[in-house]
Amino acid sequence: MTDAAAASGKTTARRRVQAVLAGGLVLGVGAAVTLASWNDSEFADGIFGSAAFNLEGSTDGESYTDHASADAAATLDFSADNMTPGQTVHTPFWVRLDADTTVDGTIEAADGIGITGSDGTNTANLSYEVTADPDSCDAAGAATGTTVASGADLSTGVGSTSTIDLTAGEDAAGTPVQLCFSVTAAEEEFAQGDTTEVTWEVLATSVDNS
Repeated sequence: MTDAAAASGKTTARRRVQAVLAGGLVLGVGAAVTLASWNDSEFADGIFGSAAFNLEGSTDGESYTDHASADAAATLDFSADNMTPGQTVHTPFWVRLDADTTVDGTIEAADGIGITGSDGTNTANLSYEVTADPDSCDAAGAATGTTVASGADLSTGVGSTSTIDLTAGEDAAGTPVQLCFSVTAAEEEFAQGDTTEVTWEVLATSVDNS
């Protein structure tokens, strides 16, 4: 074999090796392409705003404020400093949902109106009744309302008997509900020289807004 032929053979062999390597590189690139994938996403936000709910009360039907605890309780004016056996005294209290409230509510039977505390000798000798929307809060008017709570005495835990609906206003306070509290002294057991104090709670519950 001549030097020229040998050189030609080496060149041909090198080209074959290069061709094989080139083919391997092409196959490698092809494999990478077939393993690749695309993905794409969509995202959505949810925004959840809570409603507002607040009950406020008034002893005169005009000026309303929050009485959010027993320590901040409204003072009901029974004019009852000199009660005698068998006497009944009356006083009104108005409740409504405030202007920021956005859902309706109820004062529910069983636990909507109840006594949270009482003190005095005559706790057991004073009975009470609460009526809703009477014509007036006095002896004649109280009988025209709907009885929503009552108790044979002023012991803790006596509950309401009927449900009261409360309506929220639109950018205004809701429709007021007048409650008339009537308290009666026992005929025989009513003790002299005693001062008895009681605290009622009026509990409103928001309704489902669905």
